Amino acid sequence: SRKTKIINADAFVWLEQSPGCYDFVVVDFPDPTNHTLGRLYTTAFYRLLHKHLAENGAAVIQSTSPLFARQSFWCIVRTLESVGLHATPYHAYVPSFGEWGFTIASKQTYVPPSRYLENLKFLTADIAAGLFHFPKDMYPVEVEINRLNNQVLVQYYESEWHHVTQ
Repeated sequence: SRKTKIINADAFVWLEQSPGCYDFVVVDFPDPTNHTLGRLYTTAFYRLLHKHLAENGAAVIQSTSPLFARQSFWCIVRTLESVGLHATPYHAYVPSFGEWGFTIASKQTYVPPSRYLENLKFLTADIAAGLFHFPKDMYPVEVEINRLNNQVLVQYYESEWHHVTQ
């Protein structure tokens, strides 16, 4: 499609060199298992994202599991907020991953639609509303902001997933 462009490149470098603004960006990076990947979840990267997001645009960021990696999830949300983006976290059950989290990042406050097309197979207004509500075991927790010079997200992630896989 001429409206959709898929880019397979180093996202950090590509955004640094890109001149344009975008209405919608899907940020589907691998989990922050090391510092190379962790830099894609830092204030430095999110500042670039902010710069290239259209005024009414939005980005959706894969944010790991709010159930199994709670600190990691909320670290991503808080890091997005720290660069001036409105961060709207949500979660959904993904059969191959379990309970998984995502964040909508935008320059404007995100307001979920109140109505949906009637011919959708699964999504309804009631289901969508539930995506934005978190049970107690996924409530926000105190976390540090993830920066290039601290990479706390990688530390949170390693610690949390180590407990899950042991």
